[in-house]
Amino acid sequence: MQGLFRMGIFVFLFFINGSVYGQQAKYQKILSFSYETGPMLSNGTEWGDQIKHAVDYKAIDLQIGWRKVSMTKFNYLYRYPTLGVGFNSTIPYFTKLGRPQVIYGFMDIPFSIAAKSNRISFGYFLQMGVGFNLKPFHPDINPINQYIGSKVNCYMQVGLTSTVRLTNRIDFQTSLGFKHFSNGATKRPNAGINLFPLNMGINVLLGDLISLPDEKPVFEKNGNHSFWNFALYTGMRNYEIGAPSYFRGGLGFNYLIEPSPKYRLGIGMDFFWAQGMHLRFPEQNFSFQDQTSLAVVGSWEWQLTERIFIPIAFGAYLYRNELNEETTWFYQRIGARYRFGNNLSAGMQIKAHKARADFFEFTLGYTLEGEK
Repeated sequence: MQGLFRMGIFVFLFFINGSVYGQQAKYQKILSFSYETGPMLSNGTEWGDQIKHAVDYKAIDLQIGWRKVSMTKFNYLYRYPTLGVGFNSTIPYFTKLGRPQVIYGFMDIPFSIAAKSNRISFGYFLQMGVGFNLKPFHPDINPINQYIGSKVNCYMQVGLTSTVRLTNRIDFQTSLGFKHFSNGATKRPNAGINLFPLNMGINVLLGDLISLPDEKPVFEKNGNHSFWNFALYTGMRNYEIGAPSYFRGGLGFNYLIEPSPKYRLGIGMDFFWAQGMHLRFPEQNFSFQDQTSLAVVGSWEWQLTERIFIPIAFGAYLYRNELNEETTWFYQRIGARYRFGNNLSAGMQIKAHKARADFFEFTLGYTLEGEK
């Protein structure tokens, strides 16, 4: 669980770095305080319905954000977004779930630049971080909670915002989002906790009020760039409640083009290896291919800043092994990575079959630039 906690903090630090990177960057500091409530979503099981009906979700949320107001390429492309860090705490204590709390990084993106000068504006947001203080499954103490098997979990929320300006310094903001807790199958059970909260709060602009630039930055017109991406995946996988966790890992490569500064897309291959087959099934004999899988993968990278990007992928297996719980012929991937320079990157993503987690991929990547 220490590795999972470090993973959450690592993702959280992506957004801190992106929000305050560079001593010359101009930003408008914003303090936000809000209250949220909403339903917990059941997975349709009897025990899931029982927990859902016992949870009356209410929480408070505190954020410190930095609205990017420098005239740069990415600031302009994302309509001068706000990046920052936040803390969320459930107010009541739930007998089956505990009192979930979260430390996270966030990015709040308006739908248009012009909307910032209007009294009412709209946008969308992304939050990623680490959730803790949850009460996990225990066969004797907490047997009904099969949503979560660990105290520390990865956290993600996406949603839409609506903002009303009350004064030059104070905004009233509401948001509707989808919130998810999961440990990526590092410890069973892991059905995942899903919430659909409505959030209402106040944003206060701190310090000097800074206007957005009126000019548009100059963009290069060099045509599509191309890139070769190479990645090493490592992680852990738990297959049965109470059983040991085993190493999962793999290698991947992709050929990508960059038709827009905001994203790259391309195609490649993934190779995966699963440890522990002989220990999990001692009565059977396995070949090397039984412990591995191979897939063709289509990739899309959403570039948020010069250094932070969101990898999204859809893979189709050329061969797979259902004993490794590769339950469908396809899989999905989403996560976050940080570029330390033009070549080296690191981060994590989750690989899943439909909505069921396979494992968290702690990733080290290397990129070679191709022709323009």
